[in-house]
Amino acid sequence: MKLRALSLILLLLSGTGVSAQISDDVVRVGVLTDFSSVARDNTGPGSLEAAKLAIEEFGPTVAGKKIELIFGDHQNKADVGVRIAREWFETGQVDAILDIANSAIAIAVHNLARDKNKVVLLSAGASSVITDKICSPNTVQFAFDTYSLSKVMASSMVQQGGKSWFFLTADYAFGEALQNDATRFIKEAGGAVVGGVRSPLGTNDFSSFLLQAQSSKSDVVALAMAGSDTTNALKQAAEFGLTKGKQRVVSLLMFETDVRGVGLKDAQGTYLATSSYWDFNDSTRAWSKKYIDRMKAVPTMIHTGVYGALLHYLKAIDAAKSDAAETVMAKMRELPINDAFVKNGRLREDGRVIREMYLARVKSPEASKGPYDFLEIVQTVKGEDAFRPAAESQCPLIKK
Repeated sequence: MKLRALSLILLLLSGTGVSAQISDDVVRVGVLTDFSSVARDNTGPGSLEAAKLAIEEFGPTVAGKKIELIFGDHQNKADVGVRIAREWFETGQVDAILDIANSAIAIAVHNLARDKNKVVLLSAGASSVITDKICSPNTVQFAFDTYSLSKVMASSMVQQGGKSWFFLTADYAFGEALQNDATRFIKEAGGAVVGGVRSPLGTNDFSSFLLQAQSSKSDVVALAMAGSDTTNALKQAAEFGLTKGKQRVVSLLMFETDVRGVGLKDAQGTYLATSSYWDFNDSTRAWSKKYIDRMKAVPTMIHTGVYGALLHYLKAIDAAKSDAAETVMAKMRELPINDAFVKNGRLREDGRVIREMYLARVKSPEASKGPYDFLEIVQTVKGEDAFRPAAESQCPLIKK
């Protein structure tokens, strides 16, 4: 295993006169993500930079103690990710782990953190089971999850007239979960699924699947997939005229980096759900300018989630004057969440952050006003309407 770790000690001397219960006199956090595989552009170096920006915004110390930031590359491999996390928790004196692209790795680290009484701040691990059946008092799911992506997309599109749906679904657990969740919300909103097809993971030729989608004459063609599957499907959908035709193309998981990879010409008109957008208001633009200046790319909702989760964690440590997991988590639930992208959010007992979500549409090349002007926000969805309600939760931490 090749482990890359960079120690970013932001202050060499502790603050003056502050008495705090900080273990080993350092608050040490690790960004565990994909620096070398398929999720690199959506997470990777951008997540590390977002964490740096959170520390810079908060201040160089927390509760009078220095902050140390490290990172590890899990290479999109569960065994590698768990090994790094275990080393960090057991011998590296890491207090919290951030990001964790890949839900399988996120779930494994989530379980490990509960056993080790450490904190996990997820922005990329999207499986909604993490804050449902297997919830933990030590885990925060800060940005989005499969439940919210499916509900925002399905409910909003049916309301806008997208009554009949055809699915192109990647044939593995994540794709199946997206389709199943979306199907539920489509039916609840009064729509119907008229067909679908499963595509093998890593498919290069979507032509036969797209022809079936066209012939279904459905109102909506939904892509329940991610990464290169999404970008390849969209490029070929444009060749078949779907993105400019009467059928609406939606992607249940898509990032600005995917839009850039496909290009506005082919991606235009595609709908997606997101928990943040860099150009939403003055606050998001100001933060994103710093990020863009450094990364030469716009932040994804994973990157803004890393920033927001770490900033809220540091605020909680400062208020509690402790980095003990149970103390910090209690304070994180007590404090409102406010940052450049979240206003008056809250952390629920199951670890789910309740915040606004957005339905967005990819702009046409003619409508775009700059190199990063990718999306139009079509609808804002309240957090209470986007995420799993407490009454439906199977998490034993929620008092019903």
